[in-house]
Amino acid sequence: MNSLTEENYLKALFNIANETGEVNVAELSKRLEIKMPTVTSMMKKLSEKKLVHYESYKPLQLTDKGKKEAGLIIRKHRLTEMFLVDKMKLGWEDVHDIAEQIEHIQSPVFFEKMDELLGYPKVDPHGSPIPDKNGKVVWKEYNKLSDCKVGETVKLAAVINTSSGFLKFLNTREMRLGLKIKIKSIEAFDKSITVSYGKHQAEALSNIVCERLLVEKQ
Repeated sequence: MNSLTEENYLKALFNIANETGEVNVAELSKRLEIKMPTVTSMMKKLSEKKLVHYESYKPLQLTDKGKKEAGLIIRKHRLTEMFLVDKMKLGWEDVHDIAEQIEHIQSPVFFEKMDELLGYPKVDPHGSPIPDKNGKVVWKEYNKLSDCKVGETVKLAAVINTSSGFLKFLNTREMRLGLKIKIKSIEAFDKSITVSYGKHQAEALSNIVCERLLVEKQ
């Protein structure tokens, strides 16, 4: 059984690898806000447990065993977030920190029951895929709203940034998953986009916001 700290390292390795394709000690140190010598020491420990491929000055890689274990931690986290939103009616901006604590519970039956009560969801409240019971993740191809063209209608499918501040920003503009959005105009200077959806006929969104919204074309 891995410690809570080890699980956090595995999860961070998994997430960074999916975001950037490659992980190094410096990036992991920055993400976890832990000093590099401490990170290096942990990588050696996880390497001994056959969870990480570690060689000095080379990118870090999770082993197949490490990927499975990391995927299962993320599965517990995302199922918990879905449960908190769907069953306990918490806002999608309020569930991350709670799920960070619950994901370390070592009880498969607890999370199997949670999955059943939710009706076996495929994504969490932010549109991120929920790994299966073997820790495998099925990724869907989405477009960023920033890459769409004038006149297109798209559906908001996921958000890249799930910080509380960003999600609260979306709340103030009544933006949620499943929302149909029409691109009305794109500003040449700063790439901001004016969209319409629901009761909002001309909502201006900055390029920073549009980069963080993943959509499906309709």
